[in-house]
Amino acid sequence: MDRPVLKESAMDAGTLYHRCVEYFADRVNAVTDDQWDDPTPCTEWTVRDLANHVAGEDLWTVPLMEGATIQDVGDRFDGDVLGSDPIGSALSAARAAIESVAEQLPSGGTVQLSFGETPKEEYVLQLAADHLVHGWDLAVATGGDTRMDPHLVHGVASWFDEREEVYRGAGAIAARHRLTGVDQEDLLARFGRDPAWGPNHRTLVRFNASFGGGDLEGALALVTDDILFESTSPSPEGQRHEGRDAVRMAWSEVMGTPGMSFTEEESFVAGDRAVVRWRYGWGGAEPGFVRGVDVLRFRDGLISEKLSYVKG
Repeated sequence: MDRPVLKESAMDAGTLYHRCVEYFADRVNAVTDDQWDDPTPCTEWTVRDLANHVAGEDLWTVPLMEGATIQDVGDRFDGDVLGSDPIGSALSAARAAIESVAEQLPSGGTVQLSFGETPKEEYVLQLAADHLVHGWDLAVATGGDTRMDPHLVHGVASWFDEREEVYRGAGAIAARHRLTGVDQEDLLARFGRDPAWGPNHRTLVRFNASFGGGDLEGALALVTDDILFESTSPSPEGQRHEGRDAVRMAWSEVMGTPGMSFTEEESFVAGDRAVVRWRYGWGGAEPGFVRGVDVLRFRDGLISEKLSYVKG
């Protein structure tokens, strides 16, 4: 006799929300004191910025679920909401939000959001997705457990099917990464994440921030002792600089240029290689800028090779 096919039942919105918030809370609870300033896959946010964003959402959840408007809440939750106890503050906000949703969701109705009146269930599902994906962001940024419960992945992915292009069109998510057929990886890719984000991505974010900020020693701390750097001049071949001391001299000239600015325009990491498209500017009597590309190689989480090319 054939075995019956077991169909996975849909998880109700309240349960999905509760479990996604708990997933995020578990990742917050694992952050160590020295990780709050670390970069995350959300390129504009540090670990603390990300946790502050989600804690702010949790604080907003309570008044909105109870019928308050955006105007009623005002600027109450603007800025830093984590204070001197970031883990305690984030977990407290999460608990209050879970309790509010459990109490208010069964009665139905709507909430007032910035873009208009929205069913409570839809709002709760939006929050579930945000907590799940940002939970992964936090885990991968801090070297934590990045595994997601397949039921949570399925629930959020099913809800997202009809909303992905709306989110992307509104600029809420980045371009979709390549799909692999693995459910968790595909959900992350659809939310604009690189499922392979890891130590090399983290190093690149830190390096570009240090270089752009003129922090020579900070940049050099992220390269190997035998770093190879090929500069863009003199044309056409540039000049090779091998070893940290030689590269220090070369980069000190670059960073010492009056009015120096270095801006990353786009980057991607693939295994132990990366490409960064950048704009370098200078001031002085004849200000200007050039645009170029770096081709990088990583070894043991550090940059071992930086080959620079410039347009023109």
